[in-house]
Amino acid sequence: MPKEFVHRASVAEVLLTDWARVEESRFTVAAQWPRGHSFFSAVDGCHDPLIAAETIRQTGILLAHAEFGVPLGHHLLVEDLDVQVRPRHVRVGLVPASLEIDVRCSQVRRRRGGALTGCRIAVEIYREGHLAATGGGSFTCIAPAVYQRLRAARLTENAQSRTPTLSTAQPPQSVGRTSPADVVLSPTGLPGRWQLRVDTRHPVLFDHPVDHVPGMVLLEAARQATAATLGRACLPLSITSQFLRYTELDTPCTIEAHRTAPPNPEDGDTVEVTAEQDGAAVFRSTVTMAPPTE
Repeated sequence: MPKEFVHRASVAEVLLTDWARVEESRFTVAAQWPRGHSFFSAVDGCHDPLIAAETIRQTGILLAHAEFGVPLGHHLLVEDLDVQVRPRHVRVGLVPASLEIDVRCSQVRRRRGGALTGCRIAVEIYREGHLAATGGGSFTCIAPAVYQRLRAARLTENAQSRTPTLSTAQPPQSVGRTSPADVVLSPTGLPGRWQLRVDTRHPVLFDHPVDHVPGMVLLEAARQATAATLGRACLPLSITSQFLRYTELDTPCTIEAHRTAPPNPEDGDTVEVTAEQDGAAVFRSTVTMAPPTE
């Protein structure tokens, strides 16, 4: 699998291994999740649901380039993304998890000349014949010249090499992490509120230089804010997210979280997370955590 097809610089971060067209708008994609990963570490003995989210993201990008003819170098912007996992079938085993992904494309948008401008995908991720996860998302394709115009104010000389000031990390254990290097929240002193912590040196979240905060950073912020809100780190069963606008690297971004329903021992706890920058909402997410383990 060419790493360029999934917009990764490191081959180690490519999760997809093969693909084939089944019908006009249906595809099968093969993927593999490693038993261990430097960032997507196991949660309660299960593969991290965020690696499923990254798999969905890579799937959309792959099909845009390999099947819908979007040239390499074009930008693919994720508008929304959701993932739901079935804990029984995402447990870490004695070998890497080999996956078969059934992908259905809808709402395919094209320019008059036929070039793809956007699409929605719905995926079912199977492991050894069992449905392990579901999800999907929508994305928009943007040509380099158009992207330059949209981001002209930020794409100034040396903009991509600009390094944000690295703020203090929230204590790792309070957000379900073991290393401060993987923490994407900074304390503000206010309950339920943090500042997004942007470390452009992170080898996974910032696999290559970018001019805005990647969506996976915001998804991780939602997961960490949920763990901090609930006072425990458990397996996320469901994550739904909307990316409302570009989140800038060097401007403060506030993350807020609050529980939306009374604790339910059977279904877990749900937390709403929002991100705001320069007075405008840039991201929102709903995270449902599994009940605490005994």
